[in-house]
Amino acid sequence: MRSASDDLTARARIRDAAIIAFARDGFDATSMRTIAADAGVSAALIVHHFGDKAALRTACDDYVVSVFTDEQHELIAAPTADRIRAALHDLDRYGPYIDYLGRMLTGDSPAAAHLFDTLLTATGAVFDEQRSAGLLEPMSDPQMTTLLVTILGLGHVVLRAQIARALGEDGLGSAGLLRATLPTMELLTHGVYATDVFLEGTRQAMGAAEPASPGDEEKS
Repeated sequence: MRSASDDLTARARIRDAAIIAFARDGFDATSMRTIAADAGVSAALIVHHFGDKAALRTACDDYVVSVFTDEQHELIAAPTADRIRAALHDLDRYGPYIDYLGRMLTGDSPAAAHLFDTLLTATGAVFDEQRSAGLLEPMSDPQMTTLLVTILGLGHVVLRAQIARALGEDGLGSAGLLRATLPTMELLTHGVYATDVFLEGTRQAMGAAEPASPGDEEKS
């Protein structure tokens, strides 16, 4: 007779095998038979625990998101941004979750939306603190800038395979992350162009005014 603990162990094993398979091959290309073989269980047991493949994917989505957003989750006890940063430095343990995130964030599931919104909110909160401390340049559209910086931060996750191909090394490995650190800070601090001619030309073409500095806002 199968015990409750056996059921819980089998459910977790199925979920973990599905996370790896979905991340590796994609949802559509992954069969229940493949997941069952990887987990060392029967396809019937997957149906018993999850119902169908769509329900299994939902369970995987929810679990992976909880790894990075649930303060009570046992894996990483830190705020969301720090959780992802910690995971990127421990790919042996968290690599399957990172790969799954990359797949998930390109989809439109509720879990993906929740995770992205959480990261966007966290980025906005950091900018709000830095703006209050006078550390930010004036922005013509702070909401859009926050969105762009969030996307920049997720690029390593979503485009992991392409970055590895371009660099010849895993962009999420310790060497890849170290290599990206200084150029990212240069980009955020100084930008790319050594002249403002392109910016001014764009402002004129769009009829946009130069954003007011925090000091100007206080005077008005």
